[in-house]
Amino acid sequence: MRSIGRRLLPILFALAVPLGSTALAQGCGNDASGFGAWLQAFKGDAAQMGISQRTIDSALDGARYSNGTIRLDRNQKVFKQSFETFAGRMIPPRLGRAKSKLQQHADLFARIEQQFGVPKEIVVSIWGLETDFGAVRGDASVISAVATLAYDCRRSEFFTGQLVDALRVIDRGDLTAGQMVGGLHGELGQTQFLPSSYVAFAVDFDGNGRRDLIGSTADVLASTANYLRGHGWQTGQPWNPGTANFNVIKQWNKSDVYSRTVAEFARQLAGG
Repeated sequence: MRSIGRRLLPILFALAVPLGSTALAQGCGNDASGFGAWLQAFKGDAAQMGISQRTIDSALDGARYSNGTIRLDRNQKVFKQSFETFAGRMIPPRLGRAKSKLQQHADLFARIEQQFGVPKEIVVSIWGLETDFGAVRGDASVISAVATLAYDCRRSEFFTGQLVDALRVIDRGDLTAGQMVGGLHGELGQTQFLPSSYVAFAVDFDGNGRRDLIGSTADVLASTANYLRGHGWQTGQPWNPGTANFNVIKQWNKSDVYSRTVAEFARQLAGG
């Protein structure tokens, strides 16, 4: 099952990694027939990019062509709900739980807000909309999903970058290959980071030496705030549509309806 936000609005929010021609020189394909040969060639490319052999073996030996990923990628529907419809359906059932989460993690949110300057209401709203506060995160192999899309000809360069960064997440010890489970486009964790955003913005906020966006609430929420700060969040400024901070929310998800829903959810939580 995919996250609530991405299931309704499958818009990718991570940054692509420039790779040059090395990983793309092996070609691409539009069905499973050439995937095995492509994957073997990619293993050599990954080693040249500095990925350890241990990570290459643990992650890529089990990678499979994902027909589910391809079906989803080929059949993404245009999101046509109005803001009033979408927000009216998504916010009310989560408002009480969001308030409870703010109380439950009050000290954590206070530390995050102090360090990153992003209001707790924005962070908890994204958490609720993306995965219902961590309850819905997907059960697909992220390595297989991004490897399939890296091999597929539609967006090979972008997803080759995602695959390399997925391997980097494993290589630096944040997650094991077996823990890389999420959405069919490679979304990971309780606020659904693609691998490149994981590499760029995940933080170890619980101090255990790992950036764990699946199991650590502290890491999840702090990394979400760090993403927004990294995209230009202005501390103490409003976030309603038309503001600079609203444009930062749109860096999370390009949909105006989704971004307005985040802003409205946070406004209701803030009592304004």
